[in-house]
Amino acid sequence: MFRAALLAVTLLVSGQAQPQGPSRAQVPAGPQDREVAFPGFNAFPLKGSVKAGGGHPYFAVMVAGSGPTDRDWSNPLIPVPSHGGRDVAAWLQAQGLGSLRYDKRFIGSKDPALDISLDAQVGDIRAALRAARALPEAKGRKLLLVGHSEGALLSLLAAGEADAVLLLAMPGMSMGKLIVAQVAAQLQAAGAPAEASALNLGYLESALEAIRKGQDLPPAAAGVAPGLSALARGLARLESRGFVRDLLDLDPWGSAQRLPIPCAVVWGDRDIQTWKPEATPAGFKGAVITIPGANHLFKRETRDRAGLDGASAATTYGDSTPMADLAPVAAWLKQLN
Repeated sequence: MFRAALLAVTLLVSGQAQPQGPSRAQVPAGPQDREVAFPGFNAFPLKGSVKAGGGHPYFAVMVAGSGPTDRDWSNPLIPVPSHGGRDVAAWLQAQGLGSLRYDKRFIGSKDPALDISLDAQVGDIRAALRAARALPEAKGRKLLLVGHSEGALLSLLAAGEADAVLLLAMPGMSMGKLIVAQVAAQLQAAGAPAEASALNLGYLESALEAIRKGQDLPPAAAGVAPGLSALARGLARLESRGFVRDLLDLDPWGSAQRLPIPCAVVWGDRDIQTWKPEATPAGFKGAVITIPGANHLFKRETRDRAGLDGASAATTYGDSTPMADLAPVAAWLKQLN
């Protein structure tokens, strides 16, 4: 797995079953949560937490980001206790929306044969939407699909079964291009010489192409950073390789432009993992929202984005960091009907 300076890349693209996040016993549900279980794709058992809402006409189904990230968005790669998804669910509740958030199918599993394909993970989102419609907390309400980071990209593929979609920290380009852009930014932040950057990025491009073609990874030449080699090996792991391959070249804007339902895409302006692109396609008719002073988990970040790297950015992902001011998102939610 990729660590330290490549933490930003790690949290976004691993898509793997290991390492595992903390068990639910270590992260108790909030006092207003109700534990539920429901069948996912191909009847695979999934577990989640429900918060009751208030007067809002929508009920939210929340989809976590990549890798070993549980329903609360806790991830063992974050160096501080962090449960951003639980915080977002509480914030939604304060806006009058109840929610269902669930653990991805591989949380807590050590089965290398477990189906974590793109079809399975998108199928679980559809299953969560079906389960939500049967909850008493969602009775008489429409469904808002809330995806975060990679979860936003996957949510686009299941959004046809929701009534509106809120895409938090959505990748602004295909995952393949984003991985390269993230690594390039990390190399620049580390002050890597131009020749070293070209060597490492060239290796990464060749590794991604091997994954696309189902080929063995190319050997890493002398001078390729060990963290980059680990990144390539992580992406090419047998149990998750098919998922990575199928996700690499998906176009988020192509899917977003076809949505027939209300949609908002939201970025924090201090996010170094998935950032707002310089321009959005003219064909996208949804809302585009920027949250000032917000990081990848929409926690408050007061430092300049240009001075952050993966390790330093993660220090404000924790529970001790307050949420950023999400008033623009609250305004968008108020106009949903």
